[in-house]
Amino acid sequence: MAASDAQNGVSSVRHAFGNVLAFFILLLIGVLAFSIRLFSVIKYESVIHEFDPYFNYRVTQFLTKNGIYDFWNWFDDRTWYPLGRVIGGTVYPGLTLTAGTLWWILNSLNIPLSVETVCVFTAPIFSAFASWATYLLTKEVKGTGAGLTAAILLAMVPSYISRSVAGSYDNEAVAIFALIFTFYLYIKTLNTGSLFYATLNSIAYFYMVCSWGGYTFIINLIPMHVLLCIVTGRYSSRLYIAYAPLVVLGTLLASLVPVVGFNAVMTSEHFASFLVFIIIHVVALVYYIKGILSPKMFKVAVALVVSVGLAVCCAMVAVLIALVASSPTKGWSGRSLSLLDPTYASKYIPIIASVSEHQPPTWPSYFMDINVLAFLVPAGIIACFSPLSDASSFVVLYIVTSVYFSGVMVRLMLVLAPAACILSGIALSQAFDVFTRSIKFQLPHLSDHSQVDAGEGSSENIVPNDSVKADKTEDTSKERTSKKSKKKEKEPVEKPLSKSQIKKRLSVLPLETSVIAIILLVLLGAFYVVHSVWAAAEAYSAPSIVLTSHSHDGLHVFDDFREAYAWLSHNTEVDDKVASWWDYGYQTTAMANRTVIVDNNTWNNTHIATVGTAMSSPEKAAWEIFQSLDVKYVLVVFGGLVGYPSDDINKFLWMVRIGGGVFPHIKEPDYLRDGQYRIDSMATPTMLNCLMYKLSYYRFVETDGKAFDRVRRTEIGKKHFKLTHFEEVFTTHHWMVRIYKLKPPKNRIRGKTKKSKSKTSSKTASKRKGLKRNPF
Repeated sequence: MAASDAQNGVSSVRHAFGNVLAFFILLLIGVLAFSIRLFSVIKYESVIHEFDPYFNYRVTQFLTKNGIYDFWNWFDDRTWYPLGRVIGGTVYPGLTLTAGTLWWILNSLNIPLSVETVCVFTAPIFSAFASWATYLLTKEVKGTGAGLTAAILLAMVPSYISRSVAGSYDNEAVAIFALIFTFYLYIKTLNTGSLFYATLNSIAYFYMVCSWGGYTFIINLIPMHVLLCIVTGRYSSRLYIAYAPLVVLGTLLASLVPVVGFNAVMTSEHFASFLVFIIIHVVALVYYIKGILSPKMFKVAVALVVSVGLAVCCAMVAVLIALVASSPTKGWSGRSLSLLDPTYASKYIPIIASVSEHQPPTWPSYFMDINVLAFLVPAGIIACFSPLSDASSFVVLYIVTSVYFSGVMVRLMLVLAPAACILSGIALSQAFDVFTRSIKFQLPHLSDHSQVDAGEGSSENIVPNDSVKADKTEDTSKERTSKKSKKKEKEPVEKPLSKSQIKKRLSVLPLETSVIAIILLVLLGAFYVVHSVWAAAEAYSAPSIVLTSHSHDGLHVFDDFREAYAWLSHNTEVDDKVASWWDYGYQTTAMANRTVIVDNNTWNNTHIATVGTAMSSPEKAAWEIFQSLDVKYVLVVFGGLVGYPSDDINKFLWMVRIGGGVFPHIKEPDYLRDGQYRIDSMATPTMLNCLMYKLSYYRFVETDGKAFDRVRRTEIGKKHFKLTHFEEVFTTHHWMVRIYKLKPPKNRIRGKTKKSKSKTSSKTASKRKGLKRNPF
């Protein structure tokens, strides 16, 4: 009795020490997740990155300055001139409200940080939260060891780092945390059947809806898992509690977000959740009736329920078909249709296909973004099937769907990363469990402690299950003869083995194999750490607004974008309108504070097509289009001098395609020579005379005398030409941004009056005769 009490005391102390150790490990993981994302600040400076974050930063500035009510009713006349944009009703407010709340709390505590500083560090802070949420989710699936391993993998995974470095103030900065935390609360409710966690799950889903349009992934993945559980005979009251409140309360909360509104019940992305909601109620009713009726009455009741259920389902399907049929896209958004049909965007919506992050990924991008996790995921899937539970089946379904969506759109590699980290954490944890246990059983000085540890360890990995042999072993150990007991007095006494200990022994691997396997796993982890640190420091830390390059004469910094926006801010009128391709709209509005024609919101395809048509047209026709839009300045990005590949010449064919989709006189073959896009002497006359070509290559021959384009690696076709309707007003130091001003129209009335004063007699005579004068 005393021995058992002592063992219980030792195990309780060990359990408490394990919890404290896990807590401190989680703190270190949070510090790691935050600090590894600070390379951008250390190497460059504390600035906002990319394009979309500048709009989010501008909106956050407005929120902190004017308050929440003005934010909801804000009509922005600086964008999409002359249409404007209602910001409160067209933006996902989760990121803005989160950063604004952080700024308000810090200032309430007399920590006077600027709004820009809070925006820069929001993503690293929430990356730590996402790591902790990953620990909670994986712990619910396979235990504490797997949870800690998955958390540290997510803290360093390059795919997530690419969207959460300091300065990457985009929706995904907080959305990935909301996604993982929503899944954790769903699994927690599924394991416990607690209505409290179900309510928290709905609130977490509401935060996800506020943060990112990718919330539709949640509201489709969870119904798929519920339907899978029902079909495989794993229905329970816990499943009902986990799902029903999410659909009801979550949908009501989602409809409160202005950008979603009635889309939460009217679009096809949400119909799967409602269909499964009906199915789970039918199944719940069947199980309830089965518990209170006799078998004979149950058959009759099932027939009645099935008939009524089919009638209700048919009615619901008819209503849905009627609603969906009224939409040309059948109730699906363009991005959703491009996920279901990868060729849809390229055929019908070129504006979606033109975005680089909407392109399918290449095979090397998987190795770049998730690295060795790609090889550990299959082992994690196998581990989830031994044994298979509701939680582990959800994780398997999560990885399968995320692999498909990441293969369609490279941006959704971000959704794949948490699933890959969870399954890789499970695989590594189970592997270390088997290898370390094998070493413990075979090392002499650990043999005394191995039996106690084996009984306390997890036994989820073990496949053999021979209870008959275990019982026989226990019986024979008790029926020893007295002669053998006398021998045992001289030898060390061995305790009888329990069932779990026998199972552990059956899974023991050779000592050398276990040691070599652990060394290889450590090397694999070290390679993952080195790659992740390199990706964070070199590949994903550079802000797109400040570029660098290394050459034989040292480091070169290209700050042309901020130079151009500063020139616009200081040398143009406040009400001047600036035309550019939509990529640079957010930056122009936020940094130059000037009105733009189109920006990165891309909500109006016709407006974007108008700008694309102007860029694709000859100079005079483009001037007339811009004049009709009240444009005063045109901004183009050119990388031919320094070798910057993401310039407007490389994007020009998308301008042609988008413009031609609305204005049929713009035809892509007119800009191609034998199906090839060329800017050299073999380029077509239409290409050589379009506005984009002229604005990009104007005076380019003066740089080196040859007009050699370093991006296209060729000499341009048309080197010497003049502009008649545009004048160059500013070109940055490295020629990366060029700004042109529209020349005013000629005042023909003034010219006619001067001529009439000087040649009154000849003019009246020619009018009387009805003869046409030679204009020259």
